Formats: sequence, C-alpha cells, structure tokens
Amino acid sequence: MSIVLIVEDEILEQDFLKSIILQELTQDDTLLTCESGVQAIKLAKQYQPNIIIMDIMIPELDGMSAIEEIKKFLPNTSIIVLSALSDFHYAQKAIRLQVLDYLLKPVKPAVLKQVFCKILTSTAKYRVKEFDNKKSTKPKECRQHFIEESLKYIKEHFREKLTLKKVSSKVFINSKYFSRVFKKEMGISFSEYVMKLRIQHACQLLEKTNYPAYRIAIECGFSDASYFNRVFYSQMDMTPKSYRKYAQASKLKD
Repeated sequence: MSIVLIVEDEILEQDFLKSIILQELTQDDTLLTCESGVQAIKLAKQYQPNIIIMDIMIPELDGMSAIEEIKKFLPNTSIIVLSALSDFHYAQKAIRLQVLDYLLKPVKPAVLKQVFCKILTSTAKYRVKEFDNKKSTKPKECRQHFIEESLKYIKEHFREKLTLKKVSSKVFINSKYFSRVFKKEMGISFSEYVMKLRIQHACQLLEKTNYPAYRIAIECGFSDASYFNRVFYSQMDMTPKSYRKYAQASKLKD
C-alpha cells in the first residue's frame, strides 16, 4: 500500500496532479493533499507517506524548508519537487536533501507519470525487501531471546537436578526444537553445557575449600561421587584429588 502526499496551493494545479497520480494508484493506496508547508509537515507526521510531491512556492513555509523538516522523521520517503523557477540554489538544496526528482512547471503529464511510476516501483521493491528482512530477523531475535533466557536459568540452577525438558518449558519452547537450536547457537549440547558449568564450579570448590569429593559432587549437582569423578576426569584429564594438589602447588609458586 502506498501513501502519496501532494503539496500544491494552486487548486487547478493540484487537481491536475491528482488526476495523473490517481491513474497509477489502486484502491488500497491513499492520496492526501494540502496547500502549505506547515500542513505538509502535520500530514507527514500523521500518515507517514512514502511518496511526496512538493511544490516549492507554497504558503506558511516554503517547500524546501518543509522537506527539510519532513526528512528528519521520514528519512526514506521519496520526494518529487515541482518548481516554476529554474534556480540553481533550489536544485542544489534538493540534491542535498536527497530529493529524487526536480521537475519544472508546467509539467507534462507523460513526464510526471513516468517519474511517478519509476518511484512507485522502487518504493514497492524497498517495502518488499524491508518485509523480507523483518521476516528473517524476527526468528533470529526470537531464538536469541529464548537462548539468553535459558542460559540465565541454567546458570542459576545448574547445581540442581536440571533436565532439558524443565529448561525448555521455562522458556515455553518445544524440547526437541530447544535442543537443536541450543546446540546450533552454543556449539555444544545442553547436557554438555550443564556439565561444563558443574565442573567449573567443582574446580572453584577444590581450589577454595577442603570439602571431600562426595560433598563437592553434591554441591555441583551430581547424583553420586563416582559419577562425578568420571565426568571430572573426562573433562580435566585428572582426578579431583589431583586437581586440588595441582591448584595448591600453583598457589605456592605464586
């Protein structure tokens, strides 16, 4: 859907522009008109037109000044300038404001139609591209959000009995989908990630406390000490006892 704003204070000229533009619009499109720069800014804020046809010599606020204001809040809107003056200063300002075309009055219907159709096509392509970008970005944002939420929950509860199903239900995601996306985003599986956190915590306890292995196993969320020993050895390539000795020796060296 296109929203087109025509800004022209001469009623006959405005009717002429409307007759050309309406030929190219559909029932889903909207055509707005006004007669001054102040009205143009007000309508632009209210309706956010994607195409504006602006006369320069209009009451209250000239066309160039109105465009300058509109561009502040609608930087991507496409603008056609109409002028009865072949003035280099105006043309230079139009280029600076990224106006798409500068047409001298009286404008031939065929020229206006050609320019308008070209802009209509380019704005339609831009909207399709923008829509596609939003479609592709939304799932990514959604995945990032539930991964962030799940990581926060896991870090708070990894010392407890924690299952994939429990975590996925906390972020309202199907467990199979959660497992697949978690591994894709994190590079390791859910269970591997939890074990990694538990072993990191075990290392801290071995370094800072004199707790026996069975207590450290319980503190880190393991069901029994022998399983804890096996997992610790597989990740650290040494037993918890050896790690403690290694950590103590390192402290003495420091």
